[in-house]
Amino acid sequence: MREIVFDTETTGLDPTAGHRIVEIGCIEILNSIPTGQTFHFYLDPERDMPEEAFRVHGISAEFLIGKPKFAEIAEKFLMFVGDAMLVAHNAEFDLRFVNAELAALGHTPLGQERIIDTLALARRRHPGAPASLDALCQRYGIDASRRTKHGALLDAELLAEVYAELSGGRQASLLLQTAAVNAQRAAAVRPTRPAPLAPLIVAAEWAAHAAFAATLGDKALWRRYLPKSDEA
Repeated sequence: MREIVFDTETTGLDPTAGHRIVEIGCIEILNSIPTGQTFHFYLDPERDMPEEAFRVHGISAEFLIGKPKFAEIAEKFLMFVGDAMLVAHNAEFDLRFVNAELAALGHTPLGQERIIDTLALARRRHPGAPASLDALCQRYGIDASRRTKHGALLDAELLAEVYAELSGGRQASLLLQTAAVNAQRAAAVRPTRPAPLAPLIVAAEWAAHAAFAATLGDKALWRRYLPKSDEA
């Protein structure tokens, strides 16, 4: 099944207060295995960057100068996600922002029925335990050392690994990889010849080899390769 793991970074917490998306990152997965296909853009929010938002993701207004506006990448985004299920952590937040951007352009919003919220999954699987992305990475032994600040594409990459753990997909991935390796090995096995090839070594070469092996003593390894007549 094709799914899209995605994350956003924004200028604030509420799109109805005029806050906008400044980064969007998506990872395509197939049966819980990343395919290598990604969708990632930094975006000009057409407004200022509040200090409290900058402290979270480190994306400055200056950095975003000249970056595309959401309107310029909306069609590409919709084509990339297609009709796939959408996976996000605390998905309501990201969905509200994406749908606000789409609505401003006259696009149909993404339906709630397409959303898989890994925060809800984690809380059901580990009730009472911390369920932040950092906490889940630590629980599952996923290296999040690169995550010094929030970043949409990096967070989507980490979330894809977390989602695999939450859904049992990592084990499926290993099984699929093992099956693929076994198939490759099977394809590489060469059929046995119905009759062995005749030796290409001439009598003089056998004689020279036997003379050399004789100098090494009766237990020399080379004597195993001598014709039986020469060992007598």
